[in-house]
Amino acid sequence: MKQLTAKEVETKLNEGQVLNMIDVREVDEVQERKIPGITHIPLGLLEFRMHELDKSKEYVMICRSGGRSGRACQLLDSHGYKVINMTGGMDSFEGKTE
Repeated sequence: MKQLTAKEVETKLNEGQVLNMIDVREVDEVQERKIPGITHIPLGLLEFRMHELDKSKEYVMICRSGGRSGRACQLLDSHGYKVINMTGGMDSFEGKTE
């Protein structure tokens, strides 16, 4: 499974790179703090909403600490999607949030 640290994601965003990011945390977690422009699909709904994603794009999966996003990566990868797990999750992300 491809991985990026939270710091690597932050650096890419600061450099102006456009990342397709999906936050798989629960609604209350996302309301507290999220990366601007992120797409929110709770892990429990991902299986039912994956058809909304474009298989030609690569997605960075994000959760609180990296566990749920890892499971999201496994699910999407098994269906032919290109995914990267952000290790450390939002607990390790120090970049701009809203």
